Amino acid sequence: MPSTPQPIEQQNTVPHQALRKEPLNYEVPAKVSISKMPPAYKKRSPAPPTKKTSSQLQWPIIIGGGLFIGSIMALFVLIIGLGIIYASDNIAPNVKAFGVDVGGLSVEEASIAIENQAQHGLILKDGEREWAVESSRLGIRVDSLATAKKAYEAGRSNLLRSTFLGINVEPVLDIDLEQMQVGLQELASNLEQPPINAAVQLVNGQVQTTPPQMGRQLDIASTIALVQQDANGVLRDGILELVMIDIPPAITDASPMVAQATQLLASPLTLQGFDPVHNETLDWSLAPYEWGQWLVTERDPASPTGLRLSLNHENLIAYLNQRNSELDSTHYLKIEEAAQAIQNALASNTLNVLIRIYHTPIQHVVTYGETLSSIAFDYGIPYGWLQYENPSVSTLSVGQTINIPSPDELIPLPIVYHKRIIISLSQQKMWAYENGSLKWEWLVSTGIASSPTSPGVFQIQSHYDNAYAGNWDLWMPYFMGIYKPVPTLDFMNGFHGFPTRGGSQLLWTNSLGTRVTYGCILLSNTNAQQLYTWAEEGVIVEIQP
Repeated sequence: MPSTPQPIEQQNTVPHQALRKEPLNYEVPAKVSISKMPPAYKKRSPAPPTKKTSSQLQWPIIIGGGLFIGSIMALFVLIIGLGIIYASDNIAPNVKAFGVDVGGLSVEEASIAIENQAQHGLILKDGEREWAVESSRLGIRVDSLATAKKAYEAGRSNLLRSTFLGINVEPVLDIDLEQMQVGLQELASNLEQPPINAAVQLVNGQVQTTPPQMGRQLDIASTIALVQQDANGVLRDGILELVMIDIPPAITDASPMVAQATQLLASPLTLQGFDPVHNETLDWSLAPYEWGQWLVTERDPASPTGLRLSLNHENLIAYLNQRNSELDSTHYLKIEEAAQAIQNALASNTLNVLIRIYHTPIQHVVTYGETLSSIAFDYGIPYGWLQYENPSVSTLSVGQTINIPSPDELIPLPIVYHKRIIISLSQQKMWAYENGSLKWEWLVSTGIASSPTSPGVFQIQSHYDNAYAGNWDLWMPYFMGIYKPVPTLDFMNGFHGFPTRGGSQLLWTNSLGTRVTYGCILLSNTNAQQLYTWAEEGVIVEIQP
């Protein structure tokens, strides 16, 4: 009989006597237990081999089968889904036309959505810059229904691509290239990005140069050519990428202006708003760190450096508009005129600038006892001007409203700010001032009651060595016109010396200090000649009651 298999441990067991060839030469301490020896000294038995169960062998087969079945089911669901989509009347999913997602919409619904998008307009793009414009302004009309049908057909013929990748359908367009050119020309200035010259600015009290910046300009011809070549492709998403041209700045180095800017920026910019009618001044001041931020450089062939300093126009206009808002409703600045005055002063290295304050027309409500003549006298407006402003007024009644023209209509020329002439009707005297100081004080004669000299604020407007008044057959030496009695007349009242009639007869030589003229202001010949030479056109003449 075969022997019974023994455990592995017994098969490898050898009697201790067989291993012991010589006596042991050491003793085991009595207190040391074999069971408590360190683990490294314990004899380990090899683990018996493991056997895989049938259940463990079945798991990979189950997982693989599940994945296969899942894929078959997913494919089945996809086929069913695509079949449902194809069987419906809607556009396939993930289809876009003219930037509109029309997937899942009917053709009619897609047409409406595309039409709404077209009405919102196009997006014009230059890199990160964008502008919205009406499509019709550029001569572009989107055929929304044809585009929707095109989207429907594109989705049907490429159902898998539409579902997984999406489809972008080119719109059906009708483009008028002539209108596109007109529209782009109208928009060009808004799309333009002007180049910025190198300039100077004040930083922490020091003048430093600023770098130039490239500008951008619309290339109309190239943009139209791009649309003409592939309109549907270019406008596929309702976005038109513009063709732009880089515009280099005219000035790339502003270092020659540092010295001049340093000198100017040592002082504030002082503006004086001058009211010539009331002879009043409003003072406005800008510290160097404020106005220094507006400095720009410009080409100037007349300058030794070829450059000149000026102020940024937009900043200057914004500041003047702010000052204008501080005035009352009857006063205002002419913004562009004031800005030009400041620029001219800066070009002359002057930081003290006079700018004119103007007056609005107003309305007057008639009170008891007033006449057109008395109202004209009170407002300092010649009677003929008030009549001209109210042509339908023949009689006045209490509570009636009449128009009072702006006194600026009687001061049409640029003002000479440092000179002023004042006439007193009650005293029959004249005073001439220069730079605020009295230059002359003279006796004068003004108009008689039937042809009075009007009070008001006027200015020297003309010079004639010897003017002729045909109504009275008078020759008037050293004549300077100051106002028209009626705005439509060709003659003016003004200053003059003693008149002559018939070539030799001198009139009113002994009448100075009394009212003798027909509206003019009479001086002696000597005084008239001095005033004629001194008072240039634009000098203010204030005639007081």
